[in-house]
Amino acid sequence: MGAMSVRTPSSAESSEAAHRAGFACFVGRPNAGKSTLTNALVGKKVAITANQPQTTRHTVRGIVHRPDAQLILVDTPGLHKPRTLLGERLNDVVRTTWAEVDVIGFCLPANEKLGPGDRFIAKELASIKKTPKIAIVTKTDLVDSKTLAEQLIAIDQLGKELGFEWAQIVPVSAVGDQQVGLLADLIVPLLPEGPALYPEGDLTDEPEQVMVAELIREAALEGVRDELPHSIAVVVEEMLPREDRPADKPLLDIHAFVYIERPSQKGIIIGPKGKRLKDVGIKSRKQIEALLGTPVFLDLHVKVAKDWQRDPRQLRKLGF
Repeated sequence: MGAMSVRTPSSAESSEAAHRAGFACFVGRPNAGKSTLTNALVGKKVAITANQPQTTRHTVRGIVHRPDAQLILVDTPGLHKPRTLLGERLNDVVRTTWAEVDVIGFCLPANEKLGPGDRFIAKELASIKKTPKIAIVTKTDLVDSKTLAEQLIAIDQLGKELGFEWAQIVPVSAVGDQQVGLLADLIVPLLPEGPALYPEGDLTDEPEQVMVAELIREAALEGVRDELPHSIAVVVEEMLPREDRPADKPLLDIHAFVYIERPSQKGIIIGPKGKRLKDVGIKSRKQIEALLGTPVFLDLHVKVAKDWQRDPRQLRKLGF
């Protein structure tokens, strides 16, 4: 299964090929390898990866720059059977995004048999007629070639059952960096012709505040995922350069609130004598400094926003 030949155009052909630019999104069950794949394609940590469903709540775009094309990756939150207002709102966002992109990549891990969650997503995909769909078999480094072959056949069948044809079925391992370049080669021809849509240096167009909030949220979830899986939202109130600092010693003040749903969750987040919150601050500050390339003073506060996942007003305030 490992070797797959791809016809590469001769230099005469490729010089005439028009530049292409467009949008793709990766879908799949939580932890199907979407964010890892985005990062492997873009070559820098952009989407937030965590071993927790639904950490990517915002449309984070990673941008792949190539001489012949620009591929903009739109990261949609996972589609799931909604239980709350937030769930329904996320699902609407997902369907709208799917209808607007040029290519949809459906990530299916090689090491897990197709399940009801995959069928649920595939059914939704079948209803979006016009957009080409690529099945991406992720985590191929975890299986032998026989298991991989069986998975490829099962995925091909799934498309047939639902009445659509996959534009491609591609096995990749983002961790082993296998076939990732090939995946980009296969997506590019499906994009519309046109000039680059973003300047060369851009890797993501997410406002920095949103990325900072995601880093804090990721650090805050570490170690308490089971107790507070989705009940944490982070809002960065302000990011301001500290005044009266010499130009060679800048400091960025960041004030952020960690919102939880119930007072009883406050102790979990703060920890004995405030130790957990302090650790969250230290860990996320290091990552924020790496992201922004500047020293940061991070001021974190925990607030209760009662049942925010079910309250439209709170959802709006928290940016959903």
